[in-house]
Amino acid sequence: MRNNPITATINFDKEGIQHGFLKVPYSSNTSAYGSIMIPITQFKRGEGPTALLTGANHGDEYEGPIALFNLARRSDISNISGRVIIVPAMNFPAFQSCDRVSPIDDINMNRTYPGKPDGTVTQIIADYFSRTLLPMTDIALDIHSGGKTLDCLPFAASHILDNKEQEATCEAAAKAFGAPYLLKMLELDSGGMYDSQVESMGKTFVTTELGGCGTSTPYTVEIAKRGVDNLLIHVGIMTGEIKPNPTPTVSLNMPDDRSFLCCEHRGLLEPFVSLGDTVIKGDLLAKIHDIDRTNAKPHEYFAKRDGMVITKHAPSIVNMGDNLFVIAEII
Repeated sequence: MRNNPITATINFDKEGIQHGFLKVPYSSNTSAYGSIMIPITQFKRGEGPTALLTGANHGDEYEGPIALFNLARRSDISNISGRVIIVPAMNFPAFQSCDRVSPIDDINMNRTYPGKPDGTVTQIIADYFSRTLLPMTDIALDIHSGGKTLDCLPFAASHILDNKEQEATCEAAAKAFGAPYLLKMLELDSGGMYDSQVESMGKTFVTTELGGCGTSTPYTVEIAKRGVDNLLIHVGIMTGEIKPNPTPTVSLNMPDDRSFLCCEHRGLLEPFVSLGDTVIKGDLLAKIHDIDRTNAKPHEYFAKRDGMVITKHAPSIVNMGDNLFVIAEII
């Protein structure tokens, strides 16, 4: 297989604090011999596990980049034992353009793993993570929020895995993150996801959803900052005391696809529930109004299970195929 063309300007074996770039060759109309320069920081001190911390897998999600740019600027690593690799914006082109997917190749990074070393820019970045960064990693944290099209309760999540020991390790790490909600997450389509790539390699993996609507808040940013420290303490890389969420964590589960409510009409969304509301199967969740005429009866959407509303569609204009709500069971 072809070698990946990305080069790192830091030395992963070197002790101390390093700031640099993942240099992705990219010849464009504006730069014939150009490169995409993805910021990266490494803390390394002595022996210990390696944590890979990432944000902006989708470029319109901001809690991760904010928390990780803050972490990267720390100048004292005397409480570190091991290695922390920080990539605040792994999908840097999408992050720069405030888009979910890369404006260069229109590919969703979180559906292209394990990537291709001779593919498009997004596929090349994914391949570098798969074949260079992840093999040296013990635990990976990928911080997500809802982006411009979703709003989410702030939760940390793990997945159901065939390897139950690995599943338990991932769940314990997600719990240690200390978000207000802890979710056993079901993915509609796990093929090509970074999550699946990390888990298939036997690594500990934690993900999050910490808000959305294409912005961030002091509340969700604080959850991300605290969660990063908590996770590093949990795995023994950082010394200190884990700081739990100020209120008891609510445990949630998504046992099957009845948790998802897919829109079958185009129109104006009128919600009847908010994030965090508890619902009963059959409750009215939304009406979709026809925006092309005033005399059409709106289409009604009802809960398919008992549970809590954990995500909702953000823009009020919706299209066929949009996911309107996610309902999770309360454990």
